[in-house]
Amino acid sequence: MDWEGSPAVIRLFPSFVWKARLGSEVRAAVRAAILEEVAAERGAAVPEAGQVWQSRHGLYRLPALEPLVGHVRTGVALVLELLRVGTAPFEITGLWVNVAAPGGAVRMHNHPNNFLSGVYYVQVQEGADSISFHDPRPQAAVVRPPVTELTAYNTDQMVVRVEEGDLLVFPAWLSHSVDPNGSDRVRISASFNVMFSAYAETMSGPMWGER
Repeated sequence: MDWEGSPAVIRLFPSFVWKARLGSEVRAAVRAAILEEVAAERGAAVPEAGQVWQSRHGLYRLPALEPLVGHVRTGVALVLELLRVGTAPFEITGLWVNVAAPGGAVRMHNHPNNFLSGVYYVQVQEGADSISFHDPRPQAAVVRPPVTELTAYNTDQMVVRVEEGDLLVFPAWLSHSVDPNGSDRVRISASFNVMFSAYAETMSGPMWGER
């Protein structure tokens, strides 16, 4: 082939998932606080097989969860820096606990009316240690020829493996799901949403003319 140099693939409009891991001391404190909250809300009973229980969504207000909230805020600030959004003020709009019994799954969904979402993993184990993110481009499914191998360029789903103590942050519009818990223990995570403070007053105006 009469080409100068090697062909290049240019990746356009990537979707990101930001990932960090909390230190062991913080993990222990957060785990104890979350387990205490779960026990207070529902007692020691485990959800029935195949079920996922969710707590109330205002757990970010609990003093005992301030270590987790602090790390969420730090992670979000780093993501906004990555996106070159600057120092736009933001607030956590919800934080809740998910307890998935063996067989429990979470169907594909996203989190409307928020800018970022995320999840912190309190208890995961083999068979219950992943989250799936789905292709947000609806037109990509118009033609789906068979492929010989799944790659980042032809798949409609990416699986992210997680460990206890992992913290993920991603766009709230990015659809995601969780496969059935294939272990014999519950999977425990804490999900959260983040939105810009006073968005209507400070950001919702047109992007032309005077601001």
